[in-house]
Amino acid sequence: MTAVRGAACLKKNYFKSRLFLKYIWSYLFILLIPLVLMTIFIYQNAVSNLRTEIEQSRLNQLTQAKVVVDGRVKELSEIASRVSYDKRLTPYRVHDPIFSGEAIQALDQYKSTSSIIDEIYLFFHKDGKIYSSKGLYNLDVFGNTFSFKSWPTDKLFEDLNAVKYPTMRPADTVTKSSNMAERLLAYLIPITPNNPVPHGTVMYLIRESELSSLIDTVLGSYRGLTYILDNEGRVLVDNRQDEALSASAAASLIDLAPGIHDRTINGQPHSIVSVKSETNGWTYVTAMPSSQFFSTVLHVRSFIILLFSIIVLAGAAIALLLARMQYQPISMLVEFAASKSNAKRPHGSPDAAAPVNELDRIRSALQEYSSRVDLQEPFARNHFLSMLLKYGNAQSLSPELQQSFGLRFDRSHHFVAVIGSGEPGDSPNDRQERQAIIQLLNQIELPELQASGYGVELPQLDQLGLIISFDLDAGAETFGRVRRIVEAVQGRLADIAGTVPIIGVGNCYESPDQLNQSFIEACSAFELRSSAGFGTVTYFELLSDAPDRADWIPNHTLMKLSQSLKQGSYDVAAQIIGSAIQSLHATSASALLTRCVCFDLLNTMLKTASELGIHSVVQDMSPAAIFGNSLDELERSFLSLASGICSHVEQNALKEEQSLMDRIAAYIDERYADHSLSLESVAFTFGVSPSHVSRSFKEKIGVNFLQYVWQKRLEEVRLQLRTTGNPLKDIIQRVGYQDTPNFTRKFKKETGYTPGQYRKLFAENGEARQLPEGDDE
Repeated sequence: MTAVRGAACLKKNYFKSRLFLKYIWSYLFILLIPLVLMTIFIYQNAVSNLRTEIEQSRLNQLTQAKVVVDGRVKELSEIASRVSYDKRLTPYRVHDPIFSGEAIQALDQYKSTSSIIDEIYLFFHKDGKIYSSKGLYNLDVFGNTFSFKSWPTDKLFEDLNAVKYPTMRPADTVTKSSNMAERLLAYLIPITPNNPVPHGTVMYLIRESELSSLIDTVLGSYRGLTYILDNEGRVLVDNRQDEALSASAAASLIDLAPGIHDRTINGQPHSIVSVKSETNGWTYVTAMPSSQFFSTVLHVRSFIILLFSIIVLAGAAIALLLARMQYQPISMLVEFAASKSNAKRPHGSPDAAAPVNELDRIRSALQEYSSRVDLQEPFARNHFLSMLLKYGNAQSLSPELQQSFGLRFDRSHHFVAVIGSGEPGDSPNDRQERQAIIQLLNQIELPELQASGYGVELPQLDQLGLIISFDLDAGAETFGRVRRIVEAVQGRLADIAGTVPIIGVGNCYESPDQLNQSFIEACSAFELRSSAGFGTVTYFELLSDAPDRADWIPNHTLMKLSQSLKQGSYDVAAQIIGSAIQSLHATSASALLTRCVCFDLLNTMLKTASELGIHSVVQDMSPAAIFGNSLDELERSFLSLASGICSHVEQNALKEEQSLMDRIAAYIDERYADHSLSLESVAFTFGVSPSHVSRSFKEKIGVNFLQYVWQKRLEEVRLQLRTTGNPLKDIIQRVGYQDTPNFTRKFKKETGYTPGQYRKLFAENGEARQLPEGDDE
């Protein structure tokens, strides 16, 4: 009942909120702008879509018309070829009075094989007669019977005798003896086809309407022009509708690429569709005035006006609904922020009734949660630096993330130092001292030495890594600069902790991608330190015992190999083995001495494997692999052995990691109700760094540390709500949660119900006792 009264009160207060009124006006304003834009868009889009559909349809139809016309023209060429080889149509038989009737009959048969042929004529060069399907004509009679408007008789006879390749004459007006005029095309094909010296010509007369009707369907009900142009730009077929095309405009159409184009013809914009024939080089063109597209969408205007009216009438209701939906979660956040604020403000304070801006309250809440998110950034930063120490790939993190983490690796030299106390401590003073060192080394600047450093929390609780980058002037001594930097770091640590921890320093390299090698060397130096006392600094570079002979492998190389195998770093181990074998190739030592030197490498790896408790890789090795006949064979065997040892180290580390995370999960299962339970306390309990627990817990368990604790507490609260009638505040505090309003909000987000609603839901089913009076969120 309390919640209902609160909701009703909240609804009444909606219109008292300036933010809510701003939402309403904003939605109304936002509604009108898209409405106007939508009106323009719909109209333009309708015109554009209709135009695209019509043009694409015209393109498809025109392509089909081209295929049909090309097919008809090809049929004419095939008929001419058959005529040239037909024995009935040889010059001898045609001139013979006995067989001339068969020749005329044969021409009639050929005419009937094509639907577009109006008449077919056969002419032999230097002959005074011309033959058709209807009979025999003298040339004079033929010239008087058929009169071409643009093709004089003498020119016609000249073309019949001189044509060397198939030629289509543009459509011309032909007047017959019966005074009937019609537009015909003349198609001349020399015979025999493809013969450089033809002996005759086959001429077809084709009605223009036969070809124009094939492409007439392209325009449909629209007005426009259709043309067939030959490869010289002449108009073969002209099917105009209320428009005429000038000679220059027609000539420009032949240069168009196949497809859809926009051109201005006769001062008006036109949509032109062009198709090119690959068979005879003809161009098929249709041109339609663009204004026709707009006339077809007049009905869209009426629809848009109707749509505009409907949206305006419904706009106020929609804006009110959207504003309410938008303001509701804000009001919940405001209520939460107000409860936090009222809890801190004394009752009856003069400021208690003062209006507070909702967004300011929400901003304060977001800042609080943002600070919690910021706590996760150090874990991500430490994870990248840990991977850099292990694999040495500085480019694995994008420049943007490196910048957000405050990391730079653009200096000329880099090295790694391992800093530790030698044994972990779990006292409050040890924790405080460790946190102070971590904070100091997180990002240390040494401008006087042109150096900067980044601290890395290693899995071992008693050890920290420090990546140092510095610039070195030409001719300056590298080791001297490294020593001065380490001394400066020692001074900083002494100021913070009072005592200087033990430090192991790796060699210096020019590329940050080699930091994994420097880390291996630093671990070796830290492990092989001469003294366990505080303030001891061991440089890997000084661990090497310079041998009397250059043939032997230096001790520091063997130490580095051993440490790389212990760390499971195969890349570093492979590089050490390769460098050692390569140096042996360059020496002039005897084969026996070379083999003995190689056994230093083998003994180091076997000893390391034995220290790690890895015996299977040794048992799996064959004597032939160990006692190979060449250095290359030995190198392959050593690399295989190193790979096996590193694989076992990785597997053992994963098993130990999984076991450790399982033990941490079990530890949390027992103590999740302790409000002092934290990532740091768990990390110190198990002797590992907090960053390592944060990263590995997520990888092995599937959820992060905080989510796991929250789920355990949530499950217990749900159980208590279902099975007991205890007050909600007592239940929440009993599971280790101190902030009741925050828990209520998260509970509803997780389950869809507030704790009180959840309890009532099960109480109605008889699974829990009735909620005590006043115990609601």
